[in-house]
Amino acid sequence: MNSLTTTTPGVGARLYSTADWYDAESLLTEDERPVLARLRDFLDREAKPLLAGYWERGEFPEQLARPLIDLDLMEPAELTQDGPARGIYQGFRIFELARTDASLATWYTAQAGLFRTAIRVGASEDQQAEWMPKVIDFSLKGVFSLTEPESGSDIAGGLSTTARRQADGSWILDGAKRWIGGAATADVLAVFARDIADGQVKAFLVDRKAAGVSLEKISGKTSLRMMQNAHITLTGVRVPEALRLHNVNSFKDVAAMLRAMRSDVAWIATGIAAGAFEAALAYVNQRQQFGRSLGSFQLVQEKLARMLGNVTASLSLVVRLTEQQAKGIYRDQDSALAKMQTSLFMRDTVALAREVVGGNGITLATDVARFHADAEAVYSYEGTHEINALIIGRALTGESAFTR
Repeated sequence: MNSLTTTTPGVGARLYSTADWYDAESLLTEDERPVLARLRDFLDREAKPLLAGYWERGEFPEQLARPLIDLDLMEPAELTQDGPARGIYQGFRIFELARTDASLATWYTAQAGLFRTAIRVGASEDQQAEWMPKVIDFSLKGVFSLTEPESGSDIAGGLSTTARRQADGSWILDGAKRWIGGAATADVLAVFARDIADGQVKAFLVDRKAAGVSLEKISGKTSLRMMQNAHITLTGVRVPEALRLHNVNSFKDVAAMLRAMRSDVAWIATGIAAGAFEAALAYVNQRQQFGRSLGSFQLVQEKLARMLGNVTASLSLVVRLTEQQAKGIYRDQDSALAKMQTSLFMRDTVALAREVVGGNGITLATDVARFHADAEAVYSYEGTHEINALIIGRALTGESAFTR
């Protein structure tokens, strides 16, 4: 069975035989493969027929949300008898979502990656005991609200949302957040704000419907059009101390979250590259030009080989990074390298896919156009190319080249 087959693979069959040239999938257990096959079956049957229309309208297919949640993918019962699901499984779950659609992957990882990491790293033990089960079953839906209208890459020093402690122990938040995906359907917003008393960053779970919270959909996007990003304004929003994440007391604590989450984005970039490659390969194998298959032309085959090389290299990067993190090795430069390089490979791959599909590559009919456009957002978020390069350069030389 090749990777272009849309039926659910049987026991022992490979899920990614074409895109996964070096068989990284072999690292999955026999219990993990059926869970991923279950996800693929759902995506092929229920999601793919909807994607082009919703992408063009700039709407998220909300009818997919509950069925995706009900697939029990975050911590599947059959994989967690001896503890949390393994990192390799979690990576391939992201990969499978992203090779179908970047917005679906971003929507799911907003909960399973960003918000869950905020709780796992930022919450106290008591808070985790109360909230984490609800995060895993989506009964508490949240989003990671860090980026601001005037601060993205410089958020460490530029974060301007403020938190003021009141006499009764509660907090008042004022400021704005931007590009917050999934905020309109979340229960709570994990908001990062600067404590005016000590200048340090704190984090709070803010009820989306609390007084003083307003959300505005960001429209006019040319990338991740299905993902609903919001501009959030916070005006005198009162938050009780019990909803402050007690382990977030400086930006170093936020950086620990970003270090863990950046690997998720590298998996998304890898999945997008794989999806674009597979869509292009399917197209050139059925398209006839000059009386022969487009896939039989030398220049097309050269581009296909380059795309496959990009996907293979990206899988090698994210698999090895995930293995390191499973051992408890979390280094900024490691996740930065994976995010930077997989994003470069992704960008090259979607461009090559667009080339070999020709004029049809700018239509939604082949899926290539969707991957091509969505790649631009993934290239920038969770650390731009330049920021990640400087993190790596600092590790290599011992010298920081960040502006002061």
